[in-house]
Amino acid sequence: MAKTPGNIFDFDFTNFFGNFDPSKMTEEFTRAFTQFQLPGVDVNAIIASQQKNLEALTAANKSAIAGIQTVITRQAEIMKQTMTATATAAENLSHSKSPQEASSKQAELIQSTFEKALADMTEIAEMVTKSNVEASAAINKRLSESLDEVKKLALSAK
Repeated sequence: MAKTPGNIFDFDFTNFFGNFDPSKMTEEFTRAFTQFQLPGVDVNAIIASQQKNLEALTAANKSAIAGIQTVITRQAEIMKQTMTATATAAENLSHSKSPQEASSKQAELIQSTFEKALADMTEIAEMVTKSNVEASAAINKRLSESLDEVKKLALSAK
């Protein structure tokens, strides 16, 4: 299948974000911002604050990626367990001595499969929630600190 130019699905996000370098962004920001001499504005404090913002964002991204990797690994484990259980169940059903016994085994299998699927979905949902909380913690902390810094800068400008 030929790729359509400009198709969003052809974009390599991993490569794009893999080249993201917060320190280079800070250098560019510093170069651009220091050209302006604004009276009463502490340019260095603003630049330091932006550096901390980028560091918090980077930490949140790393945490999110680690969480995604954990979820993917667990999903692969669940898939492997499911395939093994399916093969075992098929083997068990094939050894049924009567249609009644096969029906009984199928009913038990359906119930246990449903319970296992529900437990697995709950586990994955809890993992995703934990990952989201951890990833957002760095940003929430930095947001609070940033607001305190802005307040301090505003008070010192008077």
